[in-house]
Amino acid sequence: MKQDFYEILGVDKSADAATIKKAYRKKAIKFHPDKNPGDKEAEENFKKAAEAYEVLSDENKKARYDQFGHAAFENGGAGAGGFGGFGGGMNMEDIFSQFGDIFGGAFGGGAGRGGARTARVKGSNMRIRVKVTLEDVANGVEKKVKVKRKIKAEGVTFKTCATCNGQGQVMRVTNTILGRMQTSATCPTCHGAGQSIDNRPKGSDSNGLIIKEETVSIKIPAGVSDGVQLKVTGKGNEAPGNNSISGDLLVLIEETPHNKLTREGMNLHYDLYVNFSEAVLGVSKEIETVTGKVKIKIDGGTQSGKILRLRGKGLPSIERYGTGDLLVHINVWTPQNLSKEQKQFFEKTLDDDNFTPNPSKGDKSFFEKVKDMFS
Repeated sequence: MKQDFYEILGVDKSADAATIKKAYRKKAIKFHPDKNPGDKEAEENFKKAAEAYEVLSDENKKARYDQFGHAAFENGGAGAGGFGGFGGGMNMEDIFSQFGDIFGGAFGGGAGRGGARTARVKGSNMRIRVKVTLEDVANGVEKKVKVKRKIKAEGVTFKTCATCNGQGQVMRVTNTILGRMQTSATCPTCHGAGQSIDNRPKGSDSNGLIIKEETVSIKIPAGVSDGVQLKVTGKGNEAPGNNSISGDLLVLIEETPHNKLTREGMNLHYDLYVNFSEAVLGVSKEIETVTGKVKIKIDGGTQSGKILRLRGKGLPSIERYGTGDLLVHINVWTPQNLSKEQKQFFEKTLDDDNFTPNPSKGDKSFFEKVKDMFS
């Protein structure tokens, strides 16, 4: 089981952004590979701290983590194509880049662990919306969508930037309270790419990129809800240069309304209308659920407002710890247009004891039923 992000940084859930950043800075300095050469455990702790900060420093990711835990950044256990956040797509270069943002480039983004690093520019992310039904939410689904993304044109070539010698950054050494530190700044010539275009094929843009339509498969796990964002790693736009990596495809889930069912978290609600005779005599009814149709029995004498709970017929938890219920609300339909004979029948029953309201002490009020429904 993955360790809790708040526990990794040593803060509680009420910690503000400044406290989280301060806690991460402390952990990063303690476990930085430059200060712990060859220490695999320190390196692992360094990665954990970076992963925790990457999520908790982002307001949207933090909100999803607080609601769903680690499951918010998984996709059936797979790293690629999982939820936004760490998602298995962050490597040491990403971490050092993040670390440099926190410390203004201190530790040189990897210098000291074997010399100068090669710059890696990441392409821009792309965002799309994907609609899902309640049935998709109940069972999980794989969607195939067509996206137009930028890719490197065939035949494009690049040459090493002479200013930064391919590093993408220019370095300088400064004295700090932690000792001599290397700080870095983006190369003003190549703007961080470490390379410039050498041969640009016809039809490509100034960076040697073209737009191509591609079919992308998106695995949507059961239990997702409207507004959740998924991430398909590496399916965004490519970036120029031989050492570049592609951006990500961010998928916003849009839940389409159901014609019979209403969602409330993991539970579903169904309004069932029965006529007066059915309520008096009792009846069997077939109703729709997200997993197919089921038959339910309405007992004779059922009152309007009664709620039947079908356990396990709701939606699964995104954290896979259970399934919600289907709540069937019984509504007795009162006839509005009566024939002469029907009207005479009901007139005869006005003083009949069987038609006189007589709720027992055990019958719950409407508000008590609503309270029970949410408990």
